[in-house]
Amino acid sequence: MGEARDSPRAVGERSSADEGCWTEHKRLANLTPCRINPFPPVKRSFARSLRREMTEAENKLWHELRDRRLDRTKFRRQIPFGKYIADFVCLEAGLIIEIDGSQHAGSESDRIRKAELEAKGFRVLRFWNDDVLKDLNAVCDTIIAYVRDTNLQPWR
Repeated sequence: MGEARDSPRAVGERSSADEGCWTEHKRLANLTPCRINPFPPVKRSFARSLRREMTEAENKLWHELRDRRLDRTKFRRQIPFGKYIADFVCLEAGLIIEIDGSQHAGSESDRIRKAELEAKGFRVLRFWNDDVLKDLNAVCDTIIAYVRDTNLQPWR
């Protein structure tokens, strides 16, 4: 008799359906989430709490990014990446979007975080809360430009 299709797989065994997930997972240096989530439960739980308690600026931008509303581009919010949690991520464009308050002005930890994420192949685009709240159209236009042109590099 042949192998049953509906039989459970052994732990660690992958099917051809999983291959795309694993390939993408490896390509992004084990930073992206997929069906096999490498992040500790505490990190996932913290990311979930951030999704529930977004700032006003994050909430306003998420309204524009969700459900492929912005230029039919897929974004995710509050996603764990290694030891960091990114506000918004477009995996297709390798773009992380961070919305910062004034406490991030000149932050050394933000520079280190940005360098580590860029070393993994991501571009980190940062906006101030005030930019999102006062000129959302310009923020969205900038995001579209960065998604469409992967050669653009963030200015800060």
